[in-house]
Amino acid sequence: MKTDIHPEYKAVVFRDLGSGETFLTRSTVTSDKTIELDGVEYPVIDVEISSASHPFYTGKQRIMDSAGRVEKFNQRFKNFGSK
Repeated sequence: MKTDIHPEYKAVVFRDLGSGETFLTRSTVTSDKTIELDGVEYPVIDVEISSASHPFYTGKQRIMDSAGRVEKFNQRFKNFGSK
């Protein structure tokens, strides 16, 4: 591998703006903002949504079938491809 061409891979904190959760991980992303976590200062990246606030991961997802669209589609194309 070539030297001095790869970005620095270091510890970074991702902060979810929706839920306030923080995740300490490693990344090549940089930031001027910092946060102190467990007595150590890390760069912080603010994200709008993460697994802590996304409806799919929190179990608050709603599946809506408005006006029976799935049934209408299946009824319309049930004989498609058969002769």
